[in-house]
Amino acid sequence: MNMLLLAAAILALLALRVPVAFALLGPCLTYVAVEGQSIGLSIREVTGAIDSFPLLAVPLFILVGVVANHAGIADRLFDFALALVGRVKGSLGYVNIGVSLGFSWMSGSALADAAGLGKVEVPAMVRKGYSKRFSVGVTAASSLIGPVMPPSIPAVIYASLAAVSTGALFAASVVPAFLMASALAITVFLWARRQSSLESQPFDWGRLRSTFVRVIGPLFTPVIILGGILGGVFTPTEAAAVGAAYVLVLGLLYRKVRPRDLGTILRDTAATTASITLILGASGLLAWILAREQVPAAVAEFMLGVTDNQVVFLLMVNVLLIFLGAVLEGTSVLVITVPILLPIAVEFGVDPLHFGVIAIINLMIGLLTPPIGAVLYVLSPVTGLPVHEVFRGTAPFLIPLFAVLLLVTFVPSVVTFLPGLLGL
Repeated sequence: MNMLLLAAAILALLALRVPVAFALLGPCLTYVAVEGQSIGLSIREVTGAIDSFPLLAVPLFILVGVVANHAGIADRLFDFALALVGRVKGSLGYVNIGVSLGFSWMSGSALADAAGLGKVEVPAMVRKGYSKRFSVGVTAASSLIGPVMPPSIPAVIYASLAAVSTGALFAASVVPAFLMASALAITVFLWARRQSSLESQPFDWGRLRSTFVRVIGPLFTPVIILGGILGGVFTPTEAAAVGAAYVLVLGLLYRKVRPRDLGTILRDTAATTASITLILGASGLLAWILAREQVPAAVAEFMLGVTDNQVVFLLMVNVLLIFLGAVLEGTSVLVITVPILLPIAVEFGVDPLHFGVIAIINLMIGLLTPPIGAVLYVLSPVTGLPVHEVFRGTAPFLIPLFAVLLLVTFVPSVVTFLPGLLGL
C-alpha cells in the first residue's frame, strides 16, 4: 500500500508538470516522515547517490557539449556534410543524421543535440522543400545518437551504478550508435524515393575541400576523448576535462567564443549539471525506499516465477523500460531500475555491458514518447510546431529505432564485440 500511494503521488505530480526532481523528492520525504525516519537519513541518501568519482565526468562532458554549441561546430559539420552528399536525393535528411553522428562525439546529451542542431537543420530543410513534420522528425530521432555514442552521459551514470568500466561501456556503445544512424539513413532513403520535388545541389570539389578544412579541428575531438580513454591515457573524467579545454581553444581560435562568453558557458553547464544532479539525488532516496520495502526482491521473485528464459526476460525488460522512459526522466529511471534489474539480468546470464546498452537505448527512445518526451518539448519552441505535431513527425522514425533495439537485445555480440576486441 505504501508503494502504491508513493507511485500515485509521483505520477500525479508529474502529470501536473512538476519538475522531475521535486516530483520524486516530495513524496519520498513524506514517506520518510510518516515512517518516522530522520531527515538526516534522507540527506545521507540523497548526497550518497551523487558521491561518486565517475560522476565527476558528467559536468565536464556537459561542458564539452555547451562549448561545442557556442563554438559553432555544428554549423561547420553541417556545411561539410552538405558539401559531401548535397547532390544525393534527400541529402538534407542524410546530412541531419550525419551531423548528429559527428556532434555526438562531443555531446552526450540528446537535448543539447536537438536544441543546438534543430535551430540550424529544420529551417534549412524547410527552405529546400522538405516538410516541416519530416524535418523535425528526423532531427528528433537522430538526436538520440548522442546519448548512445560515447562520450555518453547516461553511460557514465550507468557505469557508476553498475560498477563497470566506463571505457568498456563506451566501447560497447559504438556499434549500436552506428546501427541507429544506419537505420535512420535507410528510412530517409525509403522516404526520399517517393518525393519528386526535393532540391539538390551540384557536387563541388572546391567547396568540399574548404568545408573539410573547417572541420579538421573538431574531428580531433573524438580522437582525444575516446582515443585517450580506450588507449589508457586518460580516465573518463580526465578525458572530459582535456576535451573541454580542446573545444574551448577551438572556439577561441574560431572567434566564436570570447572571454566574455565564458560566464554564459559556465552558467549553462552549471544549470544542466544541477538539474541532472538533483534528479540523481532524488532518485537515490527513492531507490533506498524501494530497497527498504523489498521491491527488488519482489520484482526478482516475480520475473523468475514468470520465466526462466533469457529472451522472455529481455522482452519484459524492454517493455518495462519503454513504459518507464515514457513517464519518467531517463536518469531517474536508471538510478531506480539498475540496482533492481541488473542482478536479475546477471542471473539470467546477461552481460552487464549488454544490459547497459539495452537500458540506455530504451530510455532514449522514451525521450521521443509522450507524455514526458523531453526532446519533443525541446523541438516544439525551436520549430514553432505544437508538441503533438512534433510527435506525429517523429513517430515513423520510431520503427527503425525499435528495430535496432531488438537487434541489440537479441544479438549480444553487437555490443560485446568491440570491448572484447580492445581487451576491455
